[in-house]
Formats: sequence, structure tokens, C-alpha cells
Amino acid sequence: MTREYSGDILIVDDTPNNLRFLSTTLTEQGYKVRSVTDGLMAMTVAQAAKPDLILLDIMMPNIDGYEVCQRLKANEQTCDIPVIFLSALDEVLDKVKAFSVGGVDYITKPFQLEEVLARIQTHLSLREAQKEINKLNAELELRVRQRTAQLEKEIAERLQVQERLLHLALHDVLTGLPNRTWFMKNLEQLLQQVHQQTGSHFAVLFLDCDRFQSVNDSLGHLVGDQLLVLIARRIELCLRPGTTLCRLGGDEFTILLQDIHAPEEATKIANDIHRELATPFQIGVYQVFTNVSIGIVMGNEIYKQPEHILRDADTAMYRAKANGKACYQLFEPTMHRRAFSNFQLESELRQAIERNELITYFQPIVELKTNKITSFEALVRWNQPLKGIITPNNFIPIAEETGLVTAIDLFVLRQACQQLRSWQNEGICELSLTMSVNLSVKHFMSFNLLEQIDLILLETNIDGQCLRLEITESDIMENAGFAGRIIEQLQERHIQLSIDDFGTGYSSLSYLHRLPIDHLKIDRSFIMRIGKHGKNVEIIRAIIALAKSLDMCTIAEGVETQEQLDQICELNCDFCQGYLFSKPLSAEAARDLLIKGIVSPSQ
Repeated sequence: MTREYSGDILIVDDTPNNLRFLSTTLTEQGYKVRSVTDGLMAMTVAQAAKPDLILLDIMMPNIDGYEVCQRLKANEQTCDIPVIFLSALDEVLDKVKAFSVGGVDYITKPFQLEEVLARIQTHLSLREAQKEINKLNAELELRVRQRTAQLEKEIAERLQVQERLLHLALHDVLTGLPNRTWFMKNLEQLLQQVHQQTGSHFAVLFLDCDRFQSVNDSLGHLVGDQLLVLIARRIELCLRPGTTLCRLGGDEFTILLQDIHAPEEATKIANDIHRELATPFQIGVYQVFTNVSIGIVMGNEIYKQPEHILRDADTAMYRAKANGKACYQLFEPTMHRRAFSNFQLESELRQAIERNELITYFQPIVELKTNKITSFEALVRWNQPLKGIITPNNFIPIAEETGLVTAIDLFVLRQACQQLRSWQNEGICELSLTMSVNLSVKHFMSFNLLEQIDLILLETNIDGQCLRLEITESDIMENAGFAGRIIEQLQERHIQLSIDDFGTGYSSLSYLHRLPIDHLKIDRSFIMRIGKHGKNVEIIRAIIALAKSLDMCTIAEGVETQEQLDQICELNCDFCQGYLFSKPLSAEAARDLLIKGIVSPSQ
């Protein structure tokens, strides 16, 4: 009984009877059979047909079975075809040789058919198993390659993500510039290089944008961000190759200038930057003017920590800002000592606010026609436990730099209103008596100023018309549009406004005409230089005439001599304030003076 085809067999035998017998028998068993009578033909058919199994006789003409097997195994196309030797040779050596040339089995003639079939089926099964193994191996190898490729892709993607994260960690998102972390790492490397290589020098330039906060406050943060990007691009135009611009944060930038030999190389870049930024920036419909204050530090072997270099550059920058902005300042060791002293003062001032060491003094403002006290200016003093009374000029500048001035303003405003309410309750002052309180520009331009004032007026039960706020001329004119909106809201509350130190700033008469201002305070510097020969008289006369034309009152501050008083009276000034009438007084002393009602100039 035949069975389904299960293999392709090549029979090689030079005996026709053997060929016919095996061919017929195997065909009946379902095998596909090919047969040849010599070795050369066997190799040709094997290469062309690729049988699953070869039954090979050893003793044949031309070339024997051993050589045929060797050649088949040496050929890449036929090397994997299993070969079963069929031979009448029954010696052990013959069998050993058959296996040594690559045979998989050896059947001795005369053979038993059942043995032949069994061995054929065994080796065909082994071959099928090997094919399946090869297939599985190929599939596994493909999967491994695919998985390897996927892993390589994932690794590449992770590396890209890591590179992006590293870039974000070391760069500013807004401007794309290196950030503080990058700057400090590279500054540390440069410092190490300076200590290792004699004669190696570098410079750090610390840049802070002038009046940037007013841009944010008046035009919004979006315009402020656009301005920062444009500033960065312009600064980059001024830098030579190998110089790095970084954004530390906010409106602060640094420049790392390598391989320089003299400060002049750094100052040249600073001058180039100032010239480049002098042209206004056009952002949408807004034309914005700004520049930078620059502090410069020369890096050398004296420095041990990069933080110290940045500290000194920052210190020099603040000195440049104090010198008038839009300029540069080279660091000097004395600056650090002054900065450290200011730091100590700031710390003590913070504690003073917490411990209620601040007190309010009151200096009368006198109407010149009647010598009546019409107002008091509330002036802050610091009652330091060890040093005694400290005047504002010794701590207000630090308070303005650190933002503490807002807290001080609120303290004085509340104290002044509380004191005025106390005097009103006692009945020792008229309801027309006002309190003048100074406001810093940071406080005046803050969005919650009106809310704070309303709260204090409500707490103290003081009418708005009893309050007069003083702010310097330059602070108003620096952002007159925004200031005008605040002043209008103050006017709605009947709160008066006085321009302090008038004549020392840069007045814009068009804005001055439009703003509802009540008083101009003539700066003490003009009053002090009146002198016997009338110096500055014409300036004061012009200020008084300007005020009257705008329906404003004038207050001369710093009046200390009878001669100065006579001059301002002759010029028809409305009010005066100064040591000639009274120095700033404690609340109790001011109360005693107020009870008198009229104050005479001291002789």
C-alpha cells in the first residue's frame, strides 16, 4: 500500500537491478525517486534537484561513492543533503571512511527492505526536523534583528530626549541662550584654567536692563518677553567669536569673555553694546527705549570660587546703575566691602521692620502769609537700639534696592493717618490739616497701591482729602502715562499729590499740564543757593510762575535762614518747610507745636 509523498530521494548505483528495485519500492512508499548510475551524474542532479536524501553506492566506475560524498559536502548547494551509503563492503574501516567523508548512515548489501525504509524515514524525519529548527532559528534571528533594531531605535530616541533635556537644563527657553547653570559650570572651568596656566585671563560682564520692570508693569509681560529676546539678539551682534552671552534670569544677562589681556577689551564690548541698544525697539505699536547697566570683573588667580566672580560683577553692575544707568563699571575691591556693609544693613533693616524699630517724625509745612501749620510731612526714622536714631538717607537707598521700601512706605502712611486721626479726636487740629507722605516709585507704580491706601483710610477713618502723597518729579515723568492713570484714581478719592524735588529732574511740561497735581515742592538745593546775591532766584521765580499758571501751590523745602525766607516770600511762594521753622519732631513734640497753631521762624 502506497502512502502520501513524503520526500525526494536520489538513488546512485551502477547496478540496474538495484536501481529498479529500490526505485520501484520507494515510489510505492510515496517517495519521489530519481536514479542515476554514476557519481558525476549524481552530483549534477543533486545540484539541480536538491533531493531530501541520497542513497549512494560506494563501488562505482570513474569516481567511487566516497569521492562523490566529499564533493557533495564541499559544495555549498549540496552540503546539507544527508547521504546514506549502500555497499557490499562490510569492513569497519569502510564504514569509518564513509562517516568521515560526510555520510549519515551505512547500509550493507544485501540489505533488508524494512531496514532501508526505516533508516530512510529516520533520516528524512531528522532532515525535516532540522529544516524546522533552521526555520525557527531564522525566525528567531529575524525577531532578534527586529528587536535589536527596535532597541537601537528606542536607545536613539532616548538619547535624543536626553540631549533635549540636557539642552533645556542648560539653556534659557525664551531666548535660547545658555542659562545660569551653563554659565557657572563654564566659569568654574575657566577659573581652573587660570590656576593651571600662568597668564590666562578672562572677564565677566554682568548686564541688567534699565527700567525693564516699568515695561512689564505698563505694557505687560508679553511685550517684556519680546523685548528681552530683541535685546539678546542685539547684544550678540557686539560679541566676537568665542564669546558667550548667557541669560541668568529675569532681565539679567552675563557675557563670558575668554583670552583677554587688558580691561580695555571688555570695556570696548560694553561701549559697543550701549551704542547698539541706544536705538529704540519697535514691538508692535510700541516704541520702547531701554539700555543696560554693566558690571565688569577681570578673572584672575585671586578668585577661588566662581560665585565670588559673579558676586563682584553684580556689585559692579549696581554701582553702574547708581551712577546713572546705561553705563559700565569695573569692579574694585572697595565695592565688595561696601556691598557687604549694605548686606548687613539690609539684614538689620529687615529685623527692624519686624521688631517695630521704625518710628515716624513730623515736620510742619507752614503757610507763609499766616505762619499757620497747614500740613505735616511724615518722615521715617530708625530707632536702632545700639546706634540711636538713624536718618532715612542712611537706609532708604538700601530699602529701595531690596524692595523693603514698600513696607516702609505703608508703615509711615499708616502711622501718619493714625496720628492725624488722634489729633482730630483730641480736637487740637482743624479738619483741613493734611498729612504728606513720601512714596517710592516702586510703590507708586504698583498695581495694588490704591487698594492699600483704601484699606488704611478705612482702618484709620481718615478722609482722602486729608492725605497728600509726595513722589519725585523724575519718577512720574519716567512713565507718565501709567502715572497719570493712578493720579486720576487718587483724585477721585480727593487725595492730593505733590511733586517732590521739583526742578532736579527732567520735566515734561505737556504731561505736567495734563496731570492733576496740587503742589510743587521746590528742591532744597535751589533754596540753599539763593544767597545774598540772589543766585537761583530766577529759577525759583520761573517755578513759582509755572505752578501758578497751572493752578498749583508751591512749597519751598529746606528753608534754614531768614534771608532765604525773605527771598521766597518776595517771590510769592505759598508754603515753606525747613529748620528755620522746625526740624522733624516726634509725635509728642509735633502735638505741642500743633496746639500753638502758629509757628514763628527761629532767630
